Amino acid sequence: MEAAVFVAGAGIISGIGNNVPDVLSALENSTTGVDTINYLRTNHRGHLPASEVKLSNDELALLSGFPQSTSRNVMLSMVAAKEAWDNSGIGNIPGLRTGFVSATTIGGMDQTENFFIDFVADHSKGRLRNLIYHECGNVTSAVAEKLGIKNHVSTISTACSSSANAIMYGARLIKHNILDAVLAGGTDALTRFTLNGFNTLLILDEQPCQPFDQNRRGLNLGEGAGYVLLVSERVATALKKDPYCSISGYCNFNDAFHQTASSPEGDGPFGAMSGALKMSGLQPGDIDYINLHGTGTQNNDSSEGAAVKRLFEPHYPKMSSTKSFTGHTLGASAGIEAVFSALAIRGGIVYPNLRLQTPMTELPFVPETTFSRMPGLRNVLSNSFGFGGNCSSLIFSKL
Repeated sequence: MEAAVFVAGAGIISGIGNNVPDVLSALENSTTGVDTINYLRTNHRGHLPASEVKLSNDELALLSGFPQSTSRNVMLSMVAAKEAWDNSGIGNIPGLRTGFVSATTIGGMDQTENFFIDFVADHSKGRLRNLIYHECGNVTSAVAEKLGIKNHVSTISTACSSSANAIMYGARLIKHNILDAVLAGGTDALTRFTLNGFNTLLILDEQPCQPFDQNRRGLNLGEGAGYVLLVSERVATALKKDPYCSISGYCNFNDAFHQTASSPEGDGPFGAMSGALKMSGLQPGDIDYINLHGTGTQNNDSSEGAAVKRLFEPHYPKMSSTKSFTGHTLGASAGIEAVFSALAIRGGIVYPNLRLQTPMTELPFVPETTFSRMPGLRNVLSNSFGFGGNCSSLIFSKL
């Protein structure tokens, strides 16, 4: 029997709150973070909405303990990672082998963009120190050093499945007795690079997004960070508080269909979900709630919906896309939604799919539209599907 992996702590910062209690309150009250862009300097301000963290860089610096000149991405990561560590109550266990596996797609791109604004105008201007966090791994290293984590530090960058793959990797490090505790998840700040890139793909919604709606128009970008503290059974039994849940299954599956699109039949999502179920030993009927990838684009929702239909027909669990709250936070999305999944298990919670008005005609199921309690909720499936066909699913289970 393989070693168990437990979620002992959770930390988050997003467009709907700066910590776990605030985020949970926003979810319960159906308060979206999608709004007019306020902090990012962009020509799309007032035209394209996004779900920004509602803090300036000066405010994030105070919260994170980093200088204001630090990449916003580093500061978001620090806030959520430290909350997850502190939330677990793990403290300092002698001889504890710890790791930090963090995902990001943009690295320190925000600071690089600021450098080039001055540099392009005058090649003698621009502060080179603003480029030190550009490489994705430097974001992870800065936070790991601040937290004092030295046994293992890794960075994952596989587009929008990045955080799910970070959590899988962290779980494997524990299962194989390489580490005792791993902070795993991801971070991504909103940048002009990503906003302009997704706008070029013509998949951004000029209104708040409507995932799994027949009349969906596209996605809203977001920013934030989400981490779970994964621990071994030995560490879990030593803690003063019970873990949130266990990670019972996970799978990464690549359909290699297209650079940016999923296959119409949902082969990638189907493979990821099926693989996670196989690993967990669960049957489709054992899943009580699915946190859908649900970006709100025509292609994604049709593909994911087709995969859900193939796997779960005729009995469907409750499901919803929480990107209607947070926007699509790219490399951070699976980390943020892992926190949502852990909270769902602990509280017996099913989240609403905001702004769903007209269900998709080709699908035989309809996502939930109201926040509800489900005391018997035992297993949550969380989906994260990235560009290049990199599809990942995680299963969180009640202890």
